[in-house]
Amino acid sequence: MSWEPTELQDRARIERTVAALEERGVHTILVGDRQAALAGVLELLPPGASIAHGSSTTLRQIGLVDHLGRPDSGYRYLNAEWQAQDDPARRARLRAALSVESDYFLGSVQVICETGQVVSVDATGSRSAFYVYGPPHVIWVAGINKLVPTLDDALHRVREVAFSLEDQRMRQTVGIGSSIGKLVIYERERPGRITLILVGEPLGF
Repeated sequence: MSWEPTELQDRARIERTVAALEERGVHTILVGDRQAALAGVLELLPPGASIAHGSSTTLRQIGLVDHLGRPDSGYRYLNAEWQAQDDPARRARLRAALSVESDYFLGSVQVICETGQVVSVDATGSRSAFYVYGPPHVIWVAGINKLVPTLDDALHRVREVAFSLEDQRMRQTVGIGSSIGKLVIYERERPGRITLILVGEPLGF
């Protein structure tokens, strides 16, 4: 399942990033492609666990959302439970309650710095809220396209790349643009809570 970058420059960059992430408490697993990313996530999820996730192009691209939605997935899929609620206000409250109590909360992030900081952005905070606090286990999946050298580069990528692409996607799919409502910089995490699966191909925005 592991991935070894072939170019010397890429290898040094990845090794530097992983070391910085681990130092800040984010355990990092390297995989080569989206198929390996899906397998890597499933290896981390024990049978019968309650699973919730935020909206994520990356999780859809690796096939995880479809897998969790299968009746035989072997997990308690909390997103299906709150999505079954018809009343919008009750659905929002149920989503928050189930997500914060989930065994594992999954998603992606917009930027990973070679210096070890991670940046996530939400319009409403419906993902970042549970990355920050609540679930005992958080799993991020992110493509190699989200690596940047520094935090300044990360903020530039958020505003000039990730937001632009997500705004376009939202306008095309639901007719309403997105916004940068919540921007969280992860400087440090207690070891054992957050795992990042870093994928050796471009995924998401």
